[in-house]
Amino acid sequence: MSPPATPPSSRTYTDAINLLNTLIPNLKVHALFNKPKDAAPTTAAPATPTTDPNLLAIPEMRAWLLRANLTPERLASLSFIHIAGTKGKGSVTALTTSALLNHSSSSSSPPSTTHIGPIGTYTSPHLLTPRERIAISNTPISQALFATSFFELWDTLSSCTSPSAPGGSASSTGPDLGIEPGSKPFYFRFLTLLALHVFLKLRVRTVVLECGIGGEYDATNAIPPEAVTTSVITQLGIDHIAMLGSTASQIAWHKAGVMKPGVATFTRRLSDEVHPGVMTTLRSRAREVGAELIEVDDEDVIAWSGVKDAKLPGGDFQKRNQALAALAARRHIQVLQAREAGSSTVGKANRSLADVPGVIIAGLREATLRGRHEVLRQGSVSWYLDGAHNADSLAEVARWISPVVTATTSSDTTHNDGESFVLVFNQQERDASALLTEFLRQMKTLGVDLETRLAAAVFTRNDKTNIAGEGGEVDLSVQEACAAAFRELYPATKVVVCRDLTEMKSAVDGVAEPSSGTNVLVTGSMYLVGNVIGFLEPENLL
Repeated sequence: MSPPATPPSSRTYTDAINLLNTLIPNLKVHALFNKPKDAAPTTAAPATPTTDPNLLAIPEMRAWLLRANLTPERLASLSFIHIAGTKGKGSVTALTTSALLNHSSSSSSPPSTTHIGPIGTYTSPHLLTPRERIAISNTPISQALFATSFFELWDTLSSCTSPSAPGGSASSTGPDLGIEPGSKPFYFRFLTLLALHVFLKLRVRTVVLECGIGGEYDATNAIPPEAVTTSVITQLGIDHIAMLGSTASQIAWHKAGVMKPGVATFTRRLSDEVHPGVMTTLRSRAREVGAELIEVDDEDVIAWSGVKDAKLPGGDFQKRNQALAALAARRHIQVLQAREAGSSTVGKANRSLADVPGVIIAGLREATLRGRHEVLRQGSVSWYLDGAHNADSLAEVARWISPVVTATTSSDTTHNDGESFVLVFNQQERDASALLTEFLRQMKTLGVDLETRLAAAVFTRNDKTNIAGEGGEVDLSVQEACAAAFRELYPATKVVVCRDLTEMKSAVDGVAEPSSGTNVLVTGSMYLVGNVIGFLEPENLL
């Protein structure tokens, strides 16, 4: 069933958001993959659509592109840096964008390098507003531009009378895929179409494009291969196993989908002992596709002077992200320069970090990312926010927050002369209890005695208010499971389960130390962090 039409006179930003929210959400799409299975063998895709819904993803997305009049010829005017990975892809996207912006605006750059043009960035998910996903020169598009562009795309899709393509024309993507005339794609696909529409409308030349999930079958991978200048595969790990597979090697197969013929792909070289089969899979995929796989050694990253005083912190993990972003940005510039010179070929990609231009380094230094190692201070409460949602990212959070925790004291009567510390945690999609337990183990490994340092642990849903209404039932099974897992480790520490962020804020206020201050760590989910930021700063929600 198609989403409701909108009267021509009702074209506000709020109207656009309301219509956007009628589209099938990503969680319902993920439910199609409700049984964890081997999503792909090491070197070959699954054989039939009946056993893997993934196989229809790209044909369907290409059909949607045609319906939106986003033809391969039009999209080829854009130059894409395509970024996939389990961890760090958001950081690498932000770093790459910042590096290119600084290179483009720097007076010290050679004149030809300024032709990287306006830079568009497409990311997901958003923290506060869908506009964050589509940025021009590192700034989310305005409400007015979002609304105008949204309804242009909406009307184009609504006017399709053919099951295949805009204007009733025949599709070039093959057989009918069952897409009804006038219908709309699900949420993520629609926003991907909208981003591409905006980038073409504003005559963007460079696009830093972050995958949603995986790579091979992600909606972003329906772009023309010839429009990609370079690709990046960030740190790999186990995530979205129902869609991507249950081993790192299977997941690597999916991430390698961003590889393109003749295009350099930068990735961290992983040891086979720790990550069995990953590099074998990536190398095999590169050979199949004809891509140039550039493996960046940890030793080279360690020896690299890196980015001093970076605004986006994160230790060794972030330094590896900086290295990948620097190499990708430099390669993108080289490819564009070669194209401007009329050359159909570009030399081998340079993997050396030692000679990365200073203007790129300076751009990396200025990169920021909301919801990652972010601190908001309101009165006597300091909110430490990080949307880490897997074991490796939470380990980075533990390293970030441990110095803060060790500088605080418990709020009990024997330690009432210092700042108190509160943990706020949630994760609705993954094994929340397992992630929480691993995070607590990391804190203990770092020498943090939470038994004496932690005033309270708060487990909350992400909702700003009680979605069930007064007296209604809310599913708190995830929060109760986390509370039980926490109590097993720290039975004497106060534990609070909350139905929404309003209750969470009351719980924090109840243990806060107004005279000496309170530090609150919010982590486990980007959705939680985004909603907490919106709860604390409602003026930024639109």
